[in-house]
Amino acid sequence: MTTPTTPSTPPTPRIPPARGRRRAPSRRERAAGRAAVLQRPRVLLALLLLLALTCVMLLDGYLRAEVGGDQRVRTGASASEVPDDVLDGGPILSFPGGQATTVSVPDKTIVLTFDDGPDPTWTPQVLEILEKYDVPGTFFLVGSMVSRHPGIVRDLVEQGNEVGVHTFTHIDLSYQSRARVTREIEQTQLALAGAAGITTTLFRAPYSSQTDAIDNYSWPVYESLGEDGYTSVFIDTDSDDWKRPGVSKIVEWATPEDGEGASVLFHDAGGERSQTIEALPQYIEKMKAKGYTFTTVSGATAEQRPQQPGGSGGGLQAAHHQATGATLYEGKALIAAVAVAEWTVPALSAGLVIVGVAVMGRFAMMLFLARRHHRQRNRRRFGWGPPVTGPVSVIVPAYNEKECIEATLRSLARSTHPIEVVVVDDGSTDGTAEIAESLGLPGVRVVRQANAGKPAALDNGVRHARYDIVVMMDGDTVFEPDTVRHLVQPFADPAVGAVAGNAKVGNRGTLIGAWQHIEYVMGFNLDRRMYDLLRCMPTIPGAIGAFRREAVLQVGGMSDDTLAEDTDITIALHRAGWRVVYEEHARAWTEAPGSLGQLWSQRYRWSYGTMQALWKHRRSLTDKGPSGRFGRVGMPLVVLFQVVTPVFAPLIDVFTVYSMVFVDFRAALLAWLAVLAVQLVCAAYAFRLDGEKYRYLLMMPLQQLAYRQMMYLVLIHSCVTALTGGRLRWQKLKRTGEVGTPAGTGG
Repeated sequence: MTTPTTPSTPPTPRIPPARGRRRAPSRRERAAGRAAVLQRPRVLLALLLLLALTCVMLLDGYLRAEVGGDQRVRTGASASEVPDDVLDGGPILSFPGGQATTVSVPDKTIVLTFDDGPDPTWTPQVLEILEKYDVPGTFFLVGSMVSRHPGIVRDLVEQGNEVGVHTFTHIDLSYQSRARVTREIEQTQLALAGAAGITTTLFRAPYSSQTDAIDNYSWPVYESLGEDGYTSVFIDTDSDDWKRPGVSKIVEWATPEDGEGASVLFHDAGGERSQTIEALPQYIEKMKAKGYTFTTVSGATAEQRPQQPGGSGGGLQAAHHQATGATLYEGKALIAAVAVAEWTVPALSAGLVIVGVAVMGRFAMMLFLARRHHRQRNRRRFGWGPPVTGPVSVIVPAYNEKECIEATLRSLARSTHPIEVVVVDDGSTDGTAEIAESLGLPGVRVVRQANAGKPAALDNGVRHARYDIVVMMDGDTVFEPDTVRHLVQPFADPAVGAVAGNAKVGNRGTLIGAWQHIEYVMGFNLDRRMYDLLRCMPTIPGAIGAFRREAVLQVGGMSDDTLAEDTDITIALHRAGWRVVYEEHARAWTEAPGSLGQLWSQRYRWSYGTMQALWKHRRSLTDKGPSGRFGRVGMPLVVLFQVVTPVFAPLIDVFTVYSMVFVDFRAALLAWLAVLAVQLVCAAYAFRLDGEKYRYLLMMPLQQLAYRQMMYLVLIHSCVTALTGGRLRWQKLKRTGEVGTPAGTGG
C-alpha cells in the first residue's frame, strides 16, 4: 500500500473491572437478551401456524377420503353366523331388548331412500322434485359431505325428510376395528348436529343391499350398532341408477312386484346423476298411479302413529333427536373447521400454482439474464471507463473480532490497489482494537467508539475516511489481493454510486458451510447478475461493497432504522438517482455461521431487516423517473421472490409430503425430483459462472430436505415478527477465525 500512515488519536484508557466483581453486560448484550426472550413466542407462533396448516390439510384429506380412506369391499364371505330370520327378513333391522328383529315395508308403500349425499348439484334437485310431489325421502348421508354442505342438510330436514348415517368416509365397516366404526358413526352424528341441530337413529352401511347380503364380518357391526340403539336399513328394490342404464331402466328396476311394499334405493350423489333426476318424477307418478303411498323409514315402522303421506309438515321425524349440549357445540365446531379447510386448501392450492409458475419463471429469467450479464462483462471491449487507480478507504467495523481481525487486515495488506484501512472498534471487550494495532500494518488506523451498533460504526468510518471511494467489509471477511482493484473499477462511470462484490463462503468444509456455499453461489450471486442488468440491485452485501462517499452522505449515511442497513442504504441510493452495479470478479471470503442457532439468528436478522427496509422505502413505488426504477421493478421482484414465494414455499413441501403419504407416492416423488433437477441445472450454471467446483452440488438434495426448510421457518418467523411488531439490534455471531486468504478461486 502506498498510503502514508498518520498517528491515530490515543485511545481513551479503559478501566478494568474490580477483582471479584462481575462485568456488567453491555447495551448490546442486554438488548440481545431482551430480544431473545421476546422472539421465543414468535418462533412458537410460526411453528403453530405451520402445524395449523398441516392439520387443515389432513382434515381436508380426511373429508375427501385421502387420509384414512379404505376402498376395500368385502364380497363372498360366509353368512353362517347370521340368523336365518334376519337373512330372510324385511329391510329394516333393529334390536329391541337385544333381540334381532326385522320389519318389512307394508304393501302398496314405498320408502324412497337416497345414498351418498348431500351433493351440491344433485341433492337440491331431488329435494325440489320431492317437494313438488309432496313425497318424503330418507337420505343416508355421508358425514364428510354433511360437514362440507351443511346448508343442504338443513334444507333437507326442514322440508320434512328423514336422514340416516352412511358413515363419515364411506368405507366398508366390516374391515374396520370397533374404534373406527364408533368414530365413523360419532363423527357423522356431530356433522348432523352442527348442520341441522339433530342426531338420528337410522344407519345404512356403505356397499350394503338386501339383508341376505349380511355376512359373518358385517353381522357383528350391525349387532354392535343395534345395541347402541341404531336401526339398520337395507333395501328391497335397487334402481341401479349409479350404472346410468337409462331412465326407463331405472324406473323399471325400482318398481316392486305384485303390489308389494319396498325400500327402494336411489342415489343423490357419488357421480353424474342426471338420469336419476329425470327418472324420479316418472317413477313417483307411476307408483302413485298404481295406488302406492310414500313414507319414510320411521313411517314404515310406526305401529301406533303411522306416518302420514307427505311428510313436509313441521316437527321432528321419529328417528331424529334434537342435538343439545356438547354434541351441538362440537358439531358446530366441526362444521366451522371444515369450512376453514374447504376455503383454505383450494385457495392455497391455487396460490401454489401461481407461486410455482412464478418460481419457474424466475429460474428461466435468472439463467437468461445471468448468461447475458456474464457475456457482457467478459467481452474484451467492455469497460467502465478510464481505470480507477486512486487510493480508496476500506472501513472495517469490528465488535469482538479477535479470532478474525488479523486475517482480515493481513489480507488487506496484500491489496494490489492503494488503500487506507479504518478499523472502527465498536466497544469490543475482547481486545480486538489492541490486536489490530499490534500488527503494525502500514495504512491501518484504529478508531474506537462506545458500543453503538454496526450502522454507527460504518458512519464513523465514513467520517474518518480520507478518500472519495469507501469500501465496506465485515471484520470476519478476507479479501483477495485484486479484490479492491476489481471492486472500484465501476466508479469510472460517474453515474455509479455503489458496487456490490461477490461474497464467497470460506468455511465450506462443514455440512452447514457447504449448504451456505451453494446458497451464496446460486441464490445471491446469480440474483445479483439479474438485478444488475435490470438496474434494481436490492442489496450491497455487508461483507463486500464499495460506495462513493458523496452518495453515502447524500442519503444520510448508514441508518439504524432497520436490521438490514445494507439493503436500506442500497434502496436509498437508488431513490437518490445513483446506479448500483455488481462486480463478479471482486471476491470476498467470509465466515458463514457455523451452527444452526447462529445461522437462524443471522438469517432472521436479514429477513426481518429486508422487510423493514422495503416498508421504509414503500413510497419508492410512486417515485418518478430514474429514481423510481427500483420501485417499479426492484420492489415487486424483491417482495415476490424474497418474501411472498419463500413464505409459500413450505406449503409446496407440505403438499409434497402429503401427496407422497396419502395420494400418489410415485407421482409426487417424480414432481419433486423434476423441481430438484431444475434447481440443479440453475446451480450448476451458477457454479460454472463463478468457477466453482461441482462436487458441492452433491449436497443439494440434502440441502433441499433440511437446510431449505429451516430458511423457510426463519422467514415465517420474520413475517410473524413483522405482523406482531418487534425490533432487534445488530446481533453478533460467534466466529472461529478459520477463514484465511484463499490460494485461488474455486475450492
